[in-house]
Amino acid sequence: MRDIVFVGGYLIDIVKRRYKNLRFRHNTEWANNNILQSLFYAEGDMDGGFISSYADILYTPKLVRKLQDSNNDITIAIDTAWEIRYKHRSLHPPSDAEKVIVTGDQVLSVTREITPSEAHGEFIGLARFSTRGANLLKRYYARAMNDEGAFSAPLRKAYLIHLLDYMIQDGVPVHCVTTDGEYIEVDTLEDYQYANIHWRTVVNV
Repeated sequence: MRDIVFVGGYLIDIVKRRYKNLRFRHNTEWANNNILQSLFYAEGDMDGGFISSYADILYTPKLVRKLQDSNNDITIAIDTAWEIRYKHRSLHPPSDAEKVIVTGDQVLSVTREITPSEAHGEFIGLARFSTRGANLLKRYYARAMNDEGAFSAPLRKAYLIHLLDYMIQDGVPVHCVTTDGEYIEVDTLEDYQYANIHWRTVVNV
């Protein structure tokens, strides 16, 4: 993949200077909105399908290839060994994890409200949308903009999982591919230190 669009706000000028090969979409309201609205600053780049990724995560090319090989319209990546990392996280409790319930490879729910004992894994923030999947995502986002009760949070504070679960509960099929621990989120300085120590071991390099 060479056509990469970076959606940014905070310190975006530094990122632009260091990564001149990327195309940029500027989230001018980054201080007031959240992941979902930020993603839709790149709505014009979604035609034809796309893979989206949070910017603060580490994962392997193998997982991206799994997404590319999926024949489904919407496929998300989940970590089935997610609880191992949370043993080392004092600043990010399991209740914050974007947990999923699945049957086979079909996602039944993706929300923080799932209890750890019920969860089959954690959504890592990596997802693939086919052309049809991208159109569905845009259609449901437009619907949510006109439905104040669509999410448990205001739209400007919503996460991608709010929209995904909204779609799932309305009958839109969402599928998953898995990794067994080859993923680290770098959300805090504690996570950064953990990643520096463990990432090479995780990916066996």
